[in-house]
Amino acid sequence: MLYYIFFKELFKYFSAFRVFQYITFRAIYATVTALLISLVLGPFVIKKLRMLQFGQIIRNDGPETHFSKAGTPAIGGLLILVAVFISTVLWARLDISITFIVLFSVVWFGALGFIDDYLKVTKQHSSGLRGWYKIILQAIGAFVIVYYIYQWADAPRELPNGLITAKTALVFPFKKDFRPDLGILFIPFAMLVIIGASNAVNLTDGLDGLAIGCTLFVAGTFAVVAHLTSNQNTANYLDLVHLPASGEVAVFCATIVGAGLGFLWFNAHPAKVFMGDTGALALGAAIGTVAVLIKEEFLLFIVGGIFVAEALSVIIQVVSCRMRRGKRVFLMTPLHHHFEKLGWPESKIVTRFWIVAAILVLLALSTLKLR
Repeated sequence: MLYYIFFKELFKYFSAFRVFQYITFRAIYATVTALLISLVLGPFVIKKLRMLQFGQIIRNDGPETHFSKAGTPAIGGLLILVAVFISTVLWARLDISITFIVLFSVVWFGALGFIDDYLKVTKQHSSGLRGWYKIILQAIGAFVIVYYIYQWADAPRELPNGLITAKTALVFPFKKDFRPDLGILFIPFAMLVIIGASNAVNLTDGLDGLAIGCTLFVAGTFAVVAHLTSNQNTANYLDLVHLPASGEVAVFCATIVGAGLGFLWFNAHPAKVFMGDTGALALGAAIGTVAVLIKEEFLLFIVGGIFVAEALSVIIQVVSCRMRRGKRVFLMTPLHHHFEKLGWPESKIVTRFWIVAAILVLLALSTLKLR
């Protein structure tokens, strides 16, 4: 919105408004805007959630240290989503369909998460929406996103070096010349990425500041990559897929960083509010959608390694229990609960997971040059 007001309309009267055309400028102030919205609205949202008695429901079989968290305001993900939505509308270009795709991912999966959280609160039980219902609704949202990308999204531009990439192709880190075209199979693959990312972030949301902190690392990395892919010179130099419109994805990722930092202010240990499925499902779907849009699905497996490890720990545990007559690989899953059972303090687990996430960011960014 501000792009049109200041650059399209007022630039002819005051040349300084030229800065509104630059992605870096809009991304920086999108971050600041989302951060301020989160910080200003945070106390109000927390107070309202307490008044409505939207408190956290704790699993009976969960770690004993979590019982004291019962009643802490949940559904705080609304704060993140409002900040992301408003900031994106203000600072991103609205004449590019990619902006509406990422906003749809936030709204659809955020609404799904809200329904799940609301059912938990009203039923006073840790299980909300039935598993299969949740997966079906996630699949519908993911299909809408992916089908739109498949049918109408802009195709990647050919780089001056002659490297051509179809919009249904896979791009592998470290292998710049290997880009197989999936064709129609791109749809189920991309849906799996979005649904998997959504659920993986949800599984990680179990300790104060853990999920939102790791999301900040992923969103920040994708903001950088999206900006690089939007510029033909840098895309050519780094052998990235050139997507001119992905600059708006960088702005969107910047809003997640700002909103996430503001939420972390209240979610840091001891947390005053939890994001719940409302925030976790939406943030996971958002970064999954971003990965598909900028054609870095496999980079998500690297930079989002914490989310991958959390999801894999659950899968391994379930398979082990079924195949080995109840024998477990981990003391408890998701993975962060395993370390709690080992006696690690919550703050130590979160800090060390953040350190690993930071290392994964460096590894992911190094692949941009090593292609």
